[in-house]
Amino acid sequence: NPRAAAIAELVLWIGYLQWHFRTRGHVLPSQPVLKNFKNIECRDAVLACDRVEPLLDDSGQPVTRWDGVTTKTHPVTGEQVPDDSARVQVERYINPRPAEWPAADFVVGNPPFIGNKRMRIALGDGYVESLRGAWPDVPETSDFVMYWWHKAATLTRAGHLRAFGLITTNSLRQTFNRQVTEFHTTGKNSLRLRFVIPDHPWVDSADGADVRIAMSVGDLRETDGVLHEVIDERDGDEGEAQVTLSTRRGLIHPDLTAGPNVSAAQRLQASSGICFQGMNLVGKGFRVTPDEVRDMGYDLSVLPDVIKLHFNARDFMQSGEAIYVIDFFGYTADEARAAHPALYQRLVDRVKPERDHNNRESRRRNWWLFGEPVGKLRRAWQGLPRIILTPETSKHRVFAFVDLPFCPDHSIYAVCIGDAYWLGILSSAVHLHWADAAGSTLEDRPRWRNLTCFNPFPFPLSSGVQDDRIRDLAEQLDAHRKRQQAAHPELTLTGMYNVLEKLRTGEALTEKEKVIHEQGIVSVLRQLHDELDLAVLEAYGWSDLAPLMHAANGHGAAAAAGLKATPYVPSAAAPSGVSDARQALDEELLERLVALNAERAAEEARGLIRWLRPEFQNPAGTTAPTQAGLDTGDGEVTEQKVAAKKQAWPKDLTAQVRAVSAALAASPVPRAA
Repeated sequence: NPRAAAIAELVLWIGYLQWHFRTRGHVLPSQPVLKNFKNIECRDAVLACDRVEPLLDDSGQPVTRWDGVTTKTHPVTGEQVPDDSARVQVERYINPRPAEWPAADFVVGNPPFIGNKRMRIALGDGYVESLRGAWPDVPETSDFVMYWWHKAATLTRAGHLRAFGLITTNSLRQTFNRQVTEFHTTGKNSLRLRFVIPDHPWVDSADGADVRIAMSVGDLRETDGVLHEVIDERDGDEGEAQVTLSTRRGLIHPDLTAGPNVSAAQRLQASSGICFQGMNLVGKGFRVTPDEVRDMGYDLSVLPDVIKLHFNARDFMQSGEAIYVIDFFGYTADEARAAHPALYQRLVDRVKPERDHNNRESRRRNWWLFGEPVGKLRRAWQGLPRIILTPETSKHRVFAFVDLPFCPDHSIYAVCIGDAYWLGILSSAVHLHWADAAGSTLEDRPRWRNLTCFNPFPFPLSSGVQDDRIRDLAEQLDAHRKRQQAAHPELTLTGMYNVLEKLRTGEALTEKEKVIHEQGIVSVLRQLHDELDLAVLEAYGWSDLAPLMHAANGHGAAAAAGLKATPYVPSAAAPSGVSDARQALDEELLERLVALNAERAAEEARGLIRWLRPEFQNPAGTTAPTQAGLDTGDGEVTEQKVAAKKQAWPKDLTAQVRAVSAALAASPVPRAA
């Protein structure tokens, strides 16, 4: 865009003149004021090539594809389907390579906000394939902006830039983009994140849509970074967002947080193979209403195995109407047509027209099957009466049981465990604090991911009687919500947890919320969660945090004082309110969970794996003994224990630091505070 290039040049000159007069007073700059340094160039910033030409087929004719936008009305369903006649030419890039940037001291930019799943439609197959081929170090799952981030970070680490600052989507902190930031911020000559706002409101200039962005500045200086987080935002007089920021200094991690480094937590084998994202249907026609099922001649009380109950994250949280899906997993097209012709015809009319234009050849070929049938998930829940579900993205983090057979949407994660003990741990504040830190956000809603929120999460060890207490509370919690929703079909989980949050903060309820409070019996829901939180703390052996947990859950200091626990004393001043208590609890829990993750990872490296479902995950029973071996360095593994005798505490500060350092260095395992 030539105009954008000219405006960028002008903006830099305005900045230069501001700097000149601020630093030199009223001294006029040299003439002419505006010079063309040619450091703004109008061209592609990430991909260069010798030329672009049409892609031809074997007969020499140009290859085309559906334009990804134009639709027509289907003669049977009346719905909009891809219009085959709307074609665009597929292009071929000759000698594609990374674009070189002009020499500079600093790079600033606002790269295009295009997610990895939209890149082909927005940029074309030829461009995307050439881009990914030219940049093998950038994972294909990365958003478009990450090519700028990778390029700027590489130049900075090589000493060609002093620093860079970029505005990106707030997906910068998510797992699929975090691989790029982790690559540059860990290891030798690593980059430091100097200034970060991980989640900030923004208005997209293309269509005026509200989006969420991240701001990040990187350089090589070994000093603390500054992390700003939005703690309040309101609409301004001109429609702009008025935000209030909190400020924190320290080492900023690849997930754009400071404090305990949750992003460094390792995935644990103990949690592997039992938590998966649900089925990505890739076709609305797979979903059928109860009336549509009846119209095709089926009795809802005796359904075939290919029609399963189904819901997505919105249905889960908002109590949407019952819905079903046609699941031909394991069937060939001929078998599906022969066994269930009415269901097959529905997919021919409502799924096949769209799947015929899918970019993945496997999805075009297997059009009667879900786009992502997730065979591993099906194997994991085989033989279970129920599984645990949670929405991927939601304002409130809720876990609940659902009976099998069932088919979860890809907007839901399924944890294939039927024991309510694990539901209790996941539903506790301990896991919720972890999930908030380890997960990401979509717009302004927390996002739960199995690879960051579940797999690295260190569960407590079995504690006998306490396990039964957690199991019983979790069963009560699940039954309470289901019973109240069955009695009041309009009652939603979102509504119940909105009211629960207000009860904890002490805000007054509206008339509508008072109705929800009565229908959901939300004060009892709160009590169940409070008791569960304390029981899970005890299972971890962290009952010293009970008063802080009590305060974070909105109970006063007087009530907390009645708890029979050794009070936790934070290093800073005692929290003055619910939000302060939550922040103090959050930091302490994350510190302990990160340390426990490191301990479990070290155990697994020595062969001790604490399986969550050993009968499924480790049916051969090949678990190492509980007393792990210690490598002595000469090839021999012996059993050792850390010496229990404490050293004398030195009086001199320097000697104290040296003593602590030596004790840590001598320990074969991570040590608690």
